[in-house]
Amino acid sequence: MRPTGFLTAFLVLAAGGAGAADYRYDTSYKVSLGVLPIARMTFQTAVENERYTISGQFHSSSLVDIVREVSANSTVSGRMSGGAMNPERYVLDYKSGKRNHIYEVLFAGGNVVETKVTPERPKPDTWVPVQPGDLKSVLDPIGALLLPGNADVCGQTLPVYDGESRMDLVLSPNRSATFSAGSAKGEAIVCSVRYVPKSGYRQGRKDIEYLKSVSGMEIWFAKTATLQLYAPVYARIPTRYGTVHVTAEKFDG
Repeated sequence: MRPTGFLTAFLVLAAGGAGAADYRYDTSYKVSLGVLPIARMTFQTAVENERYTISGQFHSSSLVDIVREVSANSTVSGRMSGGAMNPERYVLDYKSGKRNHIYEVLFAGGNVVETKVTPERPKPDTWVPVQPGDLKSVLDPIGALLLPGNADVCGQTLPVYDGESRMDLVLSPNRSATFSAGSAKGEAIVCSVRYVPKSGYRQGRKDIEYLKSVSGMEIWFAKTATLQLYAPVYARIPTRYGTVHVTAEKFDG
């Protein structure tokens, strides 16, 4: 199954960003289902002359690979402006077993101007198509989770488009908590998350319906030391198969 919905947005998240000076940083996360490790993610962020590129790699664990090997390479590039990331090109190369799909999205002025999926995925009769209005003022899945340092972190809705699905992640205040990620330690802002599918999904799909109705989703944001930018350090995602935990192991905190 392609990681559609809230999990998509987090599985391609990155910690890092851009500033006036050139900047490079690596970060990593572990993904577990309950106590069972199921995947690892690594990301590389590079900034040069206010242009940024974030590259990420996701790979399922050897235990999961026994059933089906899953991997993904994602890249987003764009320009920094006013402390915010403005994407220009987002690519996700997703492999599940013998299936391989590449999603490429081009942005201009915050709007999606072109989407390519190779090869094209067949759409069932119950498919909710993406409408032109759904592609206005949207964010790529990586940049959506990187928030300016002066943002009202838990008081906003993140409009996300991943090349196929259009979703809103509605954040609301929850609490604060301490976190530890390698040598980084500190306070995190904890947001409750509500997943709202907009289009680009099969109506009645069980995992989508579950995510729409479930409570207990959380995402923790902490400020990066280098850029004073809010980035995720932890997420809790209830699924039909158990709770997925995404935990930063290396963070610029």
